Amino acid sequence: MAAAWAQWEHVTKVDPDKPLHDGDSYVDIADIGTDAIILGGTTNVTEARIQPILDTLSSTEIPIFVEPTYRPTQSHTESLSGYLLPIVLNADNVMWITGAHHEWVRSSDLEWDYIHPEAYIVLNPASSVATYTQADCNLDTDDVVAYAELAEQVLGQEIVYLEYSGMLGDPAVVAAVRDALSSAQLFYGGGIHDYDSAYEMAKVADTVVVGDVLHDAGIEAVEETVRGATDANHES
Repeated sequence: MAAAWAQWEHVTKVDPDKPLHDGDSYVDIADIGTDAIILGGTTNVTEARIQPILDTLSSTEIPIFVEPTYRPTQSHTESLSGYLLPIVLNADNVMWITGAHHEWVRSSDLEWDYIHPEAYIVLNPASSVATYTQADCNLDTDDVVAYAELAEQVLGQEIVYLEYSGMLGDPAVVAAVRDALSSAQLFYGGGIHDYDSAYEMAKVADTVVVGDVLHDAGIEAVEETVRGATDANHES
């Protein structure tokens, strides 16, 4: 059976620690053509913040996943499709490679069918996620490709996530990573804010993830990125 994310072209990431743009609602996000919603952020993501959003989205049919930076007390709810568990390969703080994950596994009764790891490679040194995980972002293309191959071939990861959080990445690096992967899905996130940036990155990644623009500019801006990603994937 194909993985849930196998056909995702565009994903909207909602940070529970940030308000939506004026007049927007969580339900509106499900109607703009994005393939899935991920709830997650670097800090202050707690079950108390996540659960009301899940409740609001309970009437929608769009896949909803959580990237936990907290330890959930239950592995899923009716409105939640599952967890995407980040493993930051280039983190200097082992907490974000195995530490937090070990604690979660040790102290929780997990339903593994709902938990899917993501091999993160963090590439913007100025981002909060780079600071939080103490990520080594001083990487050239060969370094990034090697991390991606390590993720897929050694660690057996099905998702490789290039995270440029807050800046638009280098399409040549993203393309090199996709060329190096044989089966893993390549997620790209960072700096996508309009049709053109979504189009550019969707040309070199399997799935583009849009986050900050939702909170900064609103749902109409996100809808433009959906169009960009769709056009990039369906051009003849």
